Amino acid sequence: MPGMLRQQSGIEDGGILPNSPKTPGAMISAMSFLNQEKAKQVDVDLMSEESGFSIDQLMELAGLSVASALAKEYPVETHRRVLIICGPGNNGGDGLVAARHLQHFGYSPKVIYPKMESIIAKNDLYKRLTKQLGQLGIPIIDDWQRPCKGDADIIVDTIFGFSFKGFRGGGQDAPYDDIVDFLGSEEGAPNAMGVPLICVDIPSGWDVETGPTAAKALRPDMLLSLTAPKLCALNFKGDFHYLGGRFVTPAIIKKNDLQLPMYPGAEQCVRLAAI
Repeated sequence: MPGMLRQQSGIEDGGILPNSPKTPGAMISAMSFLNQEKAKQVDVDLMSEESGFSIDQLMELAGLSVASALAKEYPVETHRRVLIICGPGNNGGDGLVAARHLQHFGYSPKVIYPKMESIIAKNDLYKRLTKQLGQLGIPIIDDWQRPCKGDADIIVDTIFGFSFKGFRGGGQDAPYDDIVDFLGSEEGAPNAMGVPLICVDIPSGWDVETGPTAAKALRPDMLLSLTAPKLCALNFKGDFHYLGGRFVTPAIIKKNDLQLPMYPGAEQCVRLAAI
């Protein structure tokens, strides 16, 4: 049945990813790792007339799951200062929601939201989310300047999601291309800030299906997949992989042939086994 965990091993046969001593967690079927087309279809299904979800509902639950996963592995006592870098689309909206919840959890979030004024002028949802942050006194910076070491205890990347198709070059994607370059590192090397990096849904700059597109790329310590992991998550080598977005209905699970782990109790996220 969808949502039930089968005791198999290996991913070559579409089986279940095994638990690992390094990162114990729920096993998930490799068949449930989505390509770009299927990820878009699941979103369409969620916001269909049959399912009845609105974008602001999904964004609220997604952002809550981001904050919840961060709090599980990076306690406020050691990682109070959270730098959240938001992109121009829904992934960035998830970051805005996460900032609000992190503030309520006792963290001190700070948001970098490039091109904020032009974005919120065209989108009432993002405008309302920034107003909510303002009411809590959460700093929002709308221009990009590379931060210095010591400015944050942890970084959250919510720049691009699964719709990302690559940088166009020639400065067309500034300043996001520079942000991704700044956050990137060679495999095995720390990022420029020297602090843990959390990526939401996919690491910004990665191909949604194949993963890093260059030797220097985002190398997250935690990946928080939303709804279902994307194919690029098979290349994730960090310590903590979580699944969030506890809103996928049984009908959508069945239609898209997903096999997702059960969320424990009232949790908004579930830790996945290492790949």
